[in-house]
Amino acid sequence: MKSRGKIIIVPLGDLDFYQVNKLAANLSIAFSSGVDILQGVDIPDEAESQERGQFYATVILAKLEMMRQNENERILGLTEEDLYIPTTPFVYGEADPISGCAVMSFYRMRLEFYGMAEDDKQIYSRAVKEGIHLVGQLFRLSVCNNPRCVMYRSESMSDTDAKAEKFCDNCQRRLVRSGV
Repeated sequence: MKSRGKIIIVPLGDLDFYQVNKLAANLSIAFSSGVDILQGVDIPDEAESQERGQFYATVILAKLEMMRQNENERILGLTEEDLYIPTTPFVYGEADPISGCAVMSFYRMRLEFYGMAEDDKQIYSRAVKEGIHLVGQLFRLSVCNNPRCVMYRSESMSDTDAKAEKFCDNCQRRLVRSGV
Protein backbone atom coordinates (compact mmCIF):
# COMPACT_ATOMS: atom_id res chain seq x y z
CA MET A 1 0.00 0.00 0.00
CA LYS A 2 1.30 3.43 -0.95
CA SER A 3 2.19 5.73 1.96
CA ARG A 4 0.10 8.87 2.16
CA GLY A 5 3.02 11.03 3.14
CA LYS A 6 3.16 13.52 5.95
CA ILE A 7 2.85 17.27 5.54
CA ILE A 8 5.41 19.30 7.47
CA ILE A 9 4.84 23.02 8.10
CA VAL A 10 7.94 25.11 8.68
CA PRO A 11 7.34 28.65 9.98
CA LEU A 12 9.96 31.00 8.51
CA GLY A 13 10.37 33.89 10.91
CA ASP A 14 7.72 35.05 13.38
CA LEU A 15 4.19 33.95 12.53
CA ASP A 16 0.84 33.89 14.30
CA PHE A 17 0.90 30.36 15.76
CA TYR A 18 -2.91 30.25 15.99
CA GLN A 19 -3.17 30.88 12.24
CA VAL A 20 -0.48 28.26 11.51
CA ASN A 21 -2.36 25.71 13.65
CA LYS A 22 -5.65 26.39 11.88
CA LEU A 23 -3.95 26.02 8.50
CA ALA A 24 -2.42 22.71 9.62
CA ALA A 25 -5.85 21.41 10.63
CA ASN A 26 -7.31 22.31 7.22
CA LEU A 27 -4.41 20.70 5.36
CA SER A 28 -4.86 17.53 7.41
CA ILE A 29 -8.53 17.35 6.42
CA ALA A 30 -7.98 18.24 2.74
CA PHE A 31 -5.29 15.59 2.26
CA SER A 32 -6.34 13.01 4.90
CA SER A 33 -2.78 13.23 6.10
CA GLY A 34 -0.89 13.90 9.28
CA VAL A 35 0.53 17.40 9.62
CA ASP A 36 3.47 18.33 11.85
CA ILE A 37 4.51 21.88 12.65
CA LEU A 38 8.22 22.35 13.20
CA GLN A 39 9.82 25.01 15.34
CA GLY A 40 10.32 28.20 13.35
CA VAL A 41 13.54 28.85 11.48
CA ASP A 42 15.03 31.98 9.94
CA ILE A 43 14.79 32.69 6.24
CA PRO A 44 18.22 32.16 4.72
CA ASP A 45 20.08 35.46 4.30
CA GLU A 46 21.03 34.55 0.73
CA ALA A 47 17.32 34.55 -0.23
CA GLU A 48 17.02 38.29 0.36
CA SER A 49 17.27 40.62 -2.62
CA GLN A 50 18.21 44.09 -1.40
CA GLU A 51 17.43 45.57 -4.83
CA ARG A 52 13.91 44.15 -4.93
CA GLY A 53 13.13 44.27 -1.22
CA GLN A 54 11.85 40.70 -1.56
CA PHE A 55 12.95 37.13 -0.93
CA TYR A 56 13.83 34.65 -3.69
CA ALA A 57 11.42 31.71 -3.31
CA THR A 58 13.71 29.20 -5.06
CA VAL A 59 16.51 29.76 -2.53
CA ILE A 60 14.04 29.17 0.30
CA LEU A 61 12.83 25.96 -1.38
CA ALA A 62 16.41 24.66 -1.53
CA LYS A 63 16.80 25.25 2.22
CA LEU A 64 13.49 23.55 2.95
CA GLU A 65 14.51 20.53 0.88
CA MET A 66 17.50 20.01 3.18
CA MET A 67 15.05 19.59 6.07
CA ARG A 68 13.23 16.65 4.47
CA GLN A 69 13.68 13.40 6.37
CA ASN A 70 12.29 11.15 3.61
CA GLU A 71 10.62 11.21 0.21
CA ASN A 72 7.13 10.80 1.70
CA GLU A 73 7.29 14.17 3.45
CA ARG A 74 5.87 17.29 1.84
CA ILE A 75 7.20 20.52 3.34
CA LEU A 76 5.33 23.83 3.31
CA GLY A 77 7.30 26.85 4.49
CA LEU A 78 5.27 29.85 5.66
CA THR A 79 6.48 33.43 5.83
CA GLU A 80 5.32 37.01 6.22
CA GLU A 81 7.96 38.19 3.72
CA ASP A 82 7.27 39.17 0.11
CA LEU A 83 8.40 36.44 -2.33
CA TYR A 84 9.52 36.50 -5.95
CA ILE A 85 10.99 34.41 -8.70
CA PRO A 86 13.05 36.15 -11.41
CA THR A 87 10.35 35.85 -14.10
CA THR A 88 7.62 37.60 -12.08
CA PRO A 89 7.29 40.71 -9.92
CA PHE A 90 6.01 38.56 -7.00
CA VAL A 91 4.53 35.17 -6.10
CA TYR A 92 2.01 34.25 -3.40
CA GLY A 93 3.85 30.97 -3.14
CA GLU A 94 6.01 28.54 -5.07
CA ALA A 95 5.95 24.74 -5.16
CA ASP A 96 8.54 22.26 -6.42
CA PRO A 97 6.95 18.80 -6.72
CA ILE A 98 10.34 17.21 -7.44
CA SER A 99 11.82 18.36 -4.12
CA GLY A 100 8.51 17.95 -2.28
CA CYS A 101 8.75 21.51 -0.94
CA ALA A 102 6.69 24.67 -1.21
CA VAL A 103 6.79 28.12 0.33
CA MET A 104 3.86 30.50 0.86
CA SER A 105 3.79 34.15 1.87
CA PHE A 106 1.07 35.95 3.82
CA TYR A 107 2.51 39.30 2.67
CA ARG A 108 0.17 40.00 -0.27
CA MET A 109 -2.76 38.17 1.34
CA ARG A 110 -3.07 40.93 3.91
CA LEU A 111 -5.68 43.59 3.15
CA GLU A 112 -3.39 46.26 4.59
CA PHE A 113 -1.08 45.59 1.62
CA TYR A 114 -3.90 46.96 -0.57
CA GLY A 115 -4.55 49.92 1.75
CA MET A 116 -7.61 48.38 3.40
CA ALA A 117 -8.49 47.54 7.00
CA GLU A 118 -7.18 44.16 8.14
CA ASP A 119 -9.60 41.20 8.24
CA ASP A 120 -8.24 38.07 9.91
CA LYS A 121 -11.03 35.88 8.52
CA GLN A 122 -10.23 36.86 4.95
CA ILE A 123 -6.48 36.37 5.42
CA TYR A 124 -7.14 32.97 6.93
CA SER A 125 -9.43 31.94 4.04
CA ARG A 126 -6.80 33.05 1.53
CA ALA A 127 -4.08 31.17 3.40
CA VAL A 128 -6.11 27.95 3.46
CA LYS A 129 -6.83 28.17 -0.27
CA GLU A 130 -3.27 28.94 -1.27
CA GLY A 131 -1.86 26.41 1.19
CA ILE A 132 -4.06 23.61 -0.16
CA HIS A 133 -3.18 24.68 -3.72
CA LEU A 134 0.57 24.53 -3.06
CA VAL A 135 0.45 21.22 -1.18
CA GLY A 136 -1.78 19.87 -3.97
CA GLN A 137 1.04 20.64 -6.39
CA LEU A 138 3.43 18.72 -4.12
CA PHE A 139 1.10 15.74 -4.44
CA ARG A 140 1.38 16.16 -8.24
CA LEU A 141 -1.99 17.78 -8.89
CA SER A 142 -1.88 20.13 -11.84
CA VAL A 143 -3.44 23.56 -12.12
CA CYS A 144 -7.19 23.34 -12.78
CA ASN A 145 -9.22 25.37 -15.27
CA ASN A 146 -12.24 25.53 -12.93
CA PRO A 147 -12.13 28.98 -11.28
CA ARG A 148 -14.02 27.62 -8.22
CA CYS A 149 -11.51 24.80 -7.62
CA VAL A 150 -8.76 25.31 -5.05
CA MET A 151 -6.26 24.14 -7.71
CA TYR A 152 -7.12 27.08 -9.99
CA ARG A 153 -4.08 29.35 -10.44
CA SER A 154 -4.66 32.70 -8.75
CA GLU A 155 -3.35 35.66 -10.71
CA SER A 156 -4.74 38.03 -8.08
CA MET A 157 -6.22 37.88 -4.61
CA SER A 158 -9.63 38.35 -6.27
CA ASP A 159 -9.09 34.97 -7.94
CA THR A 160 -8.19 33.46 -4.57
CA ASP A 161 -11.22 35.02 -2.90
CA ALA A 162 -13.53 33.64 -5.62
CA LYS A 163 -12.37 30.03 -5.44
CA ALA A 164 -13.49 27.43 -2.91
CA GLU A 165 -11.38 25.92 -0.13
CA LYS A 166 -11.79 22.47 -1.67
CA PHE A 167 -11.05 20.48 -4.81
CA CYS A 168 -13.48 20.23 -7.70
CA ASP A 169 -14.75 16.70 -8.45
CA ASN A 170 -12.10 16.11 -11.14
CA CYS A 171 -9.18 17.18 -8.92
CA GLN A 172 -10.57 15.21 -5.99
CA ARG A 173 -10.68 12.08 -8.20
CA ARG A 174 -7.08 12.71 -9.34
CA LEU A 175 -6.02 13.12 -5.72
CA VAL A 176 -7.71 9.85 -4.72
CA ARG A 177 -6.20 8.02 -7.72
CA SER A 178 -2.74 9.28 -6.73
CA GLY A 179 -3.07 7.41 -3.43
CA VAL A 180 -3.20 10.50 -1.27
